[in-house]
Parts: sequence; structure tokens; C-alpha cells
Amino acid sequence: MFSKLFRLFRQSGIPREYHSNFLHLYLDIAWYGVLSGSAINFLSIYATRIGASSLQIGLIGAMSAVVSLFLAIPAGRWLTKQHTGRAIFWTSVIYRIGFVLFIFLPQLFDDAGQIVAIIVITFLMAIPLTPLGVGFNALFAEAVPEQYRAHVAGVRNAMLAVSFILTSLVSGYILNTVSFPLGYQIVFGIGAFGAAMSSFHLYFVKPLQDNKPALRTDPAPDPDKPASSPRGLTSALRLDILSTPFKRVLLAMLAFHFTHNITTPVYPLYNVRVLGLNDDHIGIGTALYYLTMLLGSMQFRRIAHRLGHKKVTGFGVAGMALYPFLLAFSTQIWQYYAISLLGGFTWAWTNGAYANYMLEHIPPDDRPSHLAWYTIVLNFAILTGALGGSAIAGQIGLANALILFAVLRFLAGVSILKWG
Repeated sequence: MFSKLFRLFRQSGIPREYHSNFLHLYLDIAWYGVLSGSAINFLSIYATRIGASSLQIGLIGAMSAVVSLFLAIPAGRWLTKQHTGRAIFWTSVIYRIGFVLFIFLPQLFDDAGQIVAIIVITFLMAIPLTPLGVGFNALFAEAVPEQYRAHVAGVRNAMLAVSFILTSLVSGYILNTVSFPLGYQIVFGIGAFGAAMSSFHLYFVKPLQDNKPALRTDPAPDPDKPASSPRGLTSALRLDILSTPFKRVLLAMLAFHFTHNITTPVYPLYNVRVLGLNDDHIGIGTALYYLTMLLGSMQFRRIAHRLGHKKVTGFGVAGMALYPFLLAFSTQIWQYYAISLLGGFTWAWTNGAYANYMLEHIPPDDRPSHLAWYTIVLNFAILTGALGGSAIAGQIGLANALILFAVLRFLAGVSILKWG
């Protein structure tokens, strides 16, 4: 295992001019793993422990989606006029300042006030998150030549897994040994530091001169057509993209992200209120999940080259149905751990493949506009998934909802393979 891991991180055979970008992309995701394994991983759990309802848990995920639905197209147009690297760096800094605010919530509000504050903060963080989400895939495409994207994606998955495993274990230990809510404040502080370091490394990721397309500009406005005319509105919204083959990719991504996010408000409620897991159990479970994600990442490059990114995405999404399905029948901690081990494999392949599958269908000279439409689809899926998941679970129960969501996720994977 360790020899394979070492070979995965080596840059032998890769031209020297790419080393700096690749290294900082690896370190960016490693520090993002620290953020994910601490603050992001335990934010919904914290909200659950201070009394958040399923609707409020759904709103924590949905608020950013609401903002992004309105800002994605303007963000894409703004990014076409910016230096991609600088834009991504500064939006990441502004977005991640929000994680610092979570540290001080227990001193400022009672439990009910903290829940409202978490929802408001995530809403405000969504404003810079929108151009960050639109632009990062464009920066990745500009900074990494196509022939190395599967390799870089695999290494980034592995780096994310390693840092997430270590951070989630440490966070779980802290939460199990330090009094409430101080333990959570420490965990949120760890996340804020990881966020800052991730942004630091993003600063050094530069678009390659021979891999950066010329900026695409919209046609000059027709003096006989005011900007508010249907033609002007169509041009502003880039509705022409919806008449291209990329529309099928957008529909595939909608199916994937909807079935992925519909489970988001259900997991913390099921884990805490049905399985009775404490923070240490959740930390171990997520560490096991990312351990097998690490193992899956070691094989990702070979699998992606053999099957292609579309098939890996489709099979991965279909395989991800196993996690909610098996969790619905779990009653003991060891079952939760076993399911976590299984889930990491399928997520490694899906997470490594879906962005590259999408980039393969985007014209190099028009990435921001296409990615803006992807961001709209992504956030529509997050919004409807987060709110729909909590509403469905409230009507049919947590376990039945997980079974239904598993079926939908399997069908999403099949649809990607057949029509994506």
C-alpha cells in the first residue's frame, strides 16, 4: 500500500514546468481536507446537538444554493474578464473568513440563536463561494494539461483522504474529551486554519501560458436591439449553451448532484438520533470512509484510462446507492463502520471522474460560461435536494427515506451511463 502511495505522489516523468502547479494543487486539497475533516464535517452534527430540526439542517445546506442560483451567470461573466488565478484566490479568502465566525457563536448566542446564525453565515459565505465554485474548475483546466488531469485528480483525492482521515480522528477525539461546546470551538478553529492554508496554496496555482484560452467576448450589442430585449437577455444568460450537446452533461450532473445532496439533511439526524453515535464514532466512521477513498484513488488513474471518465462517473454514482441503502438497515456501530469503508471506494471514483467528464465536453475558449451553467445546476440540485430530503424524511421516516434515495441514486448512475 505505502509503495503504491509513494508512486502516486511522485512527479517523475512530468515536465518540470508543471511541478509547481501540481504541488500547490496537492497542498491546497490537503489543507482543504483539514477544513473538511473538522469544521465542515461536524457543523451539521453541532447544529443537531443544539436542537436543529431537519428543516434547519436542510437550510444550512440550501442557503448557499439559493444565492448561487442567482449569482452563477453574473459570476461566470465576471470571471471571463478576470485573471483566473487571482480571482479564485481572493474569492476563496473572502469565503473562508466565514469559518472563523463559527468559533465564537457559543459566546454570542443561545442555542436557537446559534442555529439562525449558522444559516445566515452560510448564506453570506455563498456570495464569494459562487465565483469560487464557477472558477476553480476553469483554473484546474488552465493549470493542468489534459493528459495529466486524471493523475492530478487521483493524487488530489489521495491527499484529501489522508488529511481528512487524520483530522477527523483528531476532531472526534477532541470532541469526546473536551467539554461542550469548547470542543467544537477548537474543531472550528482547526478548520479555519486549514481554510487559510488552502487559500495560501491556491495563490501559487497559475494558468499555463500554452493552456490558457483566449478570453471569449460576447458579440457587440446590436444598436437596434436594447439590452432588455429577448435577444439581449438570451445573450446575457448564454441560453445558447442549452442547445448544445453540453445540455446532456448538465442533465447528468443534475441527476448526480440531486441524488447526492438529498441525503445531506438525513445523515446527521439518522446517525445521532437513530444509531446513537457520539462524535468519536462519527470521526472514526468518516476516517474509515476516507481511508478507502485513499485506496480507491490509487487505482483511479488506471480505471479512468481504461473506462473513460463518463463510465467511471456513472458506475461510481450507481455504486454510491449502497451507502444510504445499507445505512437504512443498520442498528449497530460496527455496521456503520463497515458501510463507511464501502462508501469510500465509490466516492473516490465518482469524485475523481465527474469534473473531468464535464471538462471533456466544454470548449476550451468558453469555460467560465459553461461552468456557470454547471454551477446553476449544482446549486439547484443542492437546494432541492436539501429541502426535499428533509421534507420527504419528515413524511416517511428517516430509514424509508434513505432507501428511496438509494434507488434514486442508482437510477441517476444508470442515466449517466445511458444518456450522459
